[in-house]
Amino acid sequence: MNRPMRLAAAGTAAVSLALTLAACGQTVASQQPGAGGSERSIGLLLPENTSSTRYEAFDRPLIQQTVTSLCPRCTIDYANADGNESTQKRQFDDMLAKGVKVILLDPVNAKSTAPWVEAATAKGVKVVAYDRLAAGKVAAYVSFDNGRTGELQGQTLLDALGPKAASANVVMINGAESDPNAAQFKAGAHRALDGKVKKIAYEQSGEWKPEVATAKMNEAIQSLGKDGIQAVYAANDGMAAAVIESLKAAGIKNVPVGGQDASMDAVHRVLTGEQAYTIYKPYKPEADAAGRIAVQLVEGLDISSTATSITDSGGLHIPSLLLTPIVVTKAKVQATVVGGGLYKAADICTAQYADACAAAGVK
Repeated sequence: MNRPMRLAAAGTAAVSLALTLAACGQTVASQQPGAGGSERSIGLLLPENTSSTRYEAFDRPLIQQTVTSLCPRCTIDYANADGNESTQKRQFDDMLAKGVKVILLDPVNAKSTAPWVEAATAKGVKVVAYDRLAAGKVAAYVSFDNGRTGELQGQTLLDALGPKAASANVVMINGAESDPNAAQFKAGAHRALDGKVKKIAYEQSGEWKPEVATAKMNEAIQSLGKDGIQAVYAANDGMAAAVIESLKAAGIKNVPVGGQDASMDAVHRVLTGEQAYTIYKPYKPEADAAGRIAVQLVEGLDISSTATSITDSGGLHIPSLLLTPIVVTKAKVQATVVGGGLYKAADICTAQYADACAAAGVK
């Protein structure tokens, strides 16, 4: 449960922090990822780089840019777990051994991290949960409002169904059960869909893996038949792509499928009508906030100007920043992912998609 306590605009916080750090007399020094152990060392642990391209393409470079701009003397020790929990645990332990002062952690399995956080706290290391809320007494949490994300996914699927919604059988392919975000997406989607569609006819976890989503969707098709599916909720774009291919292979048409993450391939599918929508969660504000909080903690500064709300988690009250997600439909591509600077129109509108871009007003 999130209890908003809005205190200050993020931009104001960034300016204030930059001035504070400048006043400390910091001098320019090059950032050395992997250099851990200095008094201003920050660890960055991201969960995977295969089923979602966002972490390497956006989160990592944006966080590094923010840290460098606010704290030129800070160093970043980076590692990616490639979806393996054991690998991430070793990476976390390595960072503690190197003597990093703050760890930004996007956990592979958020349910297992309480002992990690406890071990870090015993060494005076602050852990910031990034994008997914890690178990344990983390120092802060930066993410999007995941319940609202699920509500937007469900409502936009209803919008795509229109008057057919009341008689629609909906398939839900959820995210990994080890990911608390997935549970919040699911709950939000149910709030939007339950009572508005005929029924949720099939619901399983796709584990954030396209191959698992394919297997689950094929199972749903076999169980419900070609005429028994009117819409599909897929928790992210990678699984949505797999679902769409399964529907195509079965000869099933005109079934709206939604996703999340605003990946380039998903934007293309939205423009061509293969995918009904995606959810755009602007990476820069999230990465900027995480970088700011990490620097504030390294410098011993108050984080309340950035972490402007509280998340209740297992009896703990975690200082948080929760951002608002944005729906992307064909009509909104220009105003959202292009207008927001995620992609350039020229990169989206290659020769293959030129006509779809023109029809949608993307330029």
